[in-house]
Amino acid sequence: MKFLVTGCAGFIGFHLCTSLSKNKKNKIFGIDNLNNYYDTKLKKERIRILQKNNNFHFSKIDISEENKVKKYFNNQRFDIVVHLAAQAGVRYALKYPEAYITANIVGFYNIIEYSRINNVKKFLYASSSSVYGSQDKFPTREDSSTSEPESLYAATKKNNEIIAHSYFKIHKFKSTALRFFTVYGPYGRPDMALFIFTKSILEGKKIELYNSGNHVRDFTFISDVITSIEKIIKKKQIGSDIFNISSSNPQKLLYFIEVIEKVIGKKSKKINKKMQKGDVFKTHGDSNKLKNFINFTPSVKIEEGISMFVNWYREYYK
Repeated sequence: MKFLVTGCAGFIGFHLCTSLSKNKKNKIFGIDNLNNYYDTKLKKERIRILQKNNNFHFSKIDISEENKVKKYFNNQRFDIVVHLAAQAGVRYALKYPEAYITANIVGFYNIIEYSRINNVKKFLYASSSSVYGSQDKFPTREDSSTSEPESLYAATKKNNEIIAHSYFKIHKFKSTALRFFTVYGPYGRPDMALFIFTKSILEGKKIELYNSGNHVRDFTFISDVITSIEKIIKKKQIGSDIFNISSSNPQKLLYFIEVIEKVIGKKSKKINKKMQKGDVFKTHGDSNKLKNFINFTPSVKIEEGISMFVNWYREYYK
């Protein structure tokens, strides 16, 4: 099979390409613009590792540039597209909203449009648990309300789902939205809590706790996420479908920090801060639809997942 993975230098994209590359019958093409939202050295290192596989091919392309996307699709003719490229982060949007419109809406349109034109057999794309906004009933199911996003990032992800649904209604182009819940693990993003906390504790620096660390998050380990994606790829697409990709085992951020401290063997220094704009208090996804569809439920426990991340961090950063 011939795959296109957009955002291949990103956290999830890197791990998906790594896994897909193990089957030498697969041809994996990855694109990324390698922007500087976070350390480009980490992104380039991911690409360097991927290029050790003879069946992986990388091109530096910005998905918001329609002519480049059109040319790339016309030249390659992909069987399966997994669209993971996006401008990530909730707080970053407060300062740079235009980056989200360009990457997450214009870029999404370019990828889904040329996937349709080129008769891609299967189209999957990254959505987010943030589309649920502030809920009062948990766990959130795929049919829970998503009409009141708390951030611009969430609004762009909801926009993607609406566009994908319209493409099925108008063009009968099938797609699958993957609503990721706080994905973590080795080679994770430096702007995510696990990376920031681990770095600060090891360096003896204070960590900033928004809402005094009382947030609750449905942390989902990267290997569970990749297994879920690959199993979904093997199933028949129905229409414009949506799946929560969640552990369904939410934890308070304070406990998350306790586990990091235990694994590192060192207590953290904390600064309590008020809740930030765009943040939601709790995420907790219902994973029953996913389980029924692929006979799999994410199961890596947070203690195990954090241990694997800290071991990777210590090795990578010496």
